[in-house]
Amino acid sequence: MARAIQLADLGRYTTHPNPRVGCVLVKNGKIVGEGFHRRAGEPHAERNALAMAGDQARGATAYVTLEPCCHQGRTPPCSDGLIEAGVQRVVVAMQDPNPRVAGQGMAQLRAAGIQVDEAVLTTEALALNPGFIKRMTVGKPYVRCKLAMSLDGRTAMASGESKWITGDAARLDVQRLRARSDAIVTGIGTVLADDPSMNVRLKATQLPGVDSDDYLLQPLRVVLDPALQMSAEARMLQLPGKTLIVTASTDKTLTHALVDAGAEVMVLPHKEGRVDLSLLLEELTNRGINETLIESGPTLAGAAVAAGLVDELVLYAAPLLMGSDARGLLTMPTLIEMKDRIELEIQDLRMVGRDIRITAHPHVDSTTGS
Repeated sequence: MARAIQLADLGRYTTHPNPRVGCVLVKNGKIVGEGFHRRAGEPHAERNALAMAGDQARGATAYVTLEPCCHQGRTPPCSDGLIEAGVQRVVVAMQDPNPRVAGQGMAQLRAAGIQVDEAVLTTEALALNPGFIKRMTVGKPYVRCKLAMSLDGRTAMASGESKWITGDAARLDVQRLRARSDAIVTGIGTVLADDPSMNVRLKATQLPGVDSDDYLLQPLRVVLDPALQMSAEARMLQLPGKTLIVTASTDKTLTHALVDAGAEVMVLPHKEGRVDLSLLLEELTNRGINETLIESGPTLAGAAVAAGLVDELVLYAAPLLMGSDARGLLTMPTLIEMKDRIELEIQDLRMVGRDIRITAHPHVDSTTGS
């Protein structure tokens, strides 16, 4: 199963909106077939492993990181493939949260006389697909918020200058975060200040499991722009990939200019001049978005954290001191007492080049759910 999980992770950058899945076939103590799901519309992990095994699949044990699918989609059901191949036993790391499967795949295998064992390395399997799991169970994408700061918690000089706080290795790491994301969200303030590209600028050779640049997908760029201040000449509109501008404005002239430049413009309800972030996440879910990356200034990032919408913070801390007049990390409502603080659970802490990368999850009180 550990090998199946390694294989599944090779689909980290290419499978969305599908889950990352790996499969290993073992017979007489030897691996006879293995595979992973590469891209939506292409064969699933089980089918790739069965193709490699050929006739040796009969009587083998299949180790799969996610319950085999049992419905016809763009590819045939994997449960049927395992049954037809004569697999004797299937070991599943976790049940598929997709309501179209949700235990039915394993039930079909058992009905065909195949032994099915569950819950092997489940924690590791869950970590493969946080976005797919959350979209299927909660109806929202998994939200990461990327932040970069000096050691004294500053994100830009008092003048607004911010290039570059972090080093080359950290910026390359952020490119990998973008590559695994289905959508990148930023605010109009960042666009007006920096005219960012908001794209993935890596080649296939820089991403494990990606065999060809044809497999690279540009994430959906989402710009929160209440008054439609974005220029039709913005850099991101000249690049491959799609841009969604979320606004409160119904100005037809501004809308047509942006649409003509290649953007999609969508009107969503706003509160006090700000996009309703919860409604935005629902919209992204409807578009099959599993993982969303917030890359923005302190206002949008702070609003998302304060609203409890961020599942994971990825914070790069550079060995710099920028002074008390430099700009802060998050703009949030004033927290008066210690009981109002937002606690974090650090999941990972490591050096990335010269910088420290901290991965943390907001603490959830098991007794209150908040």
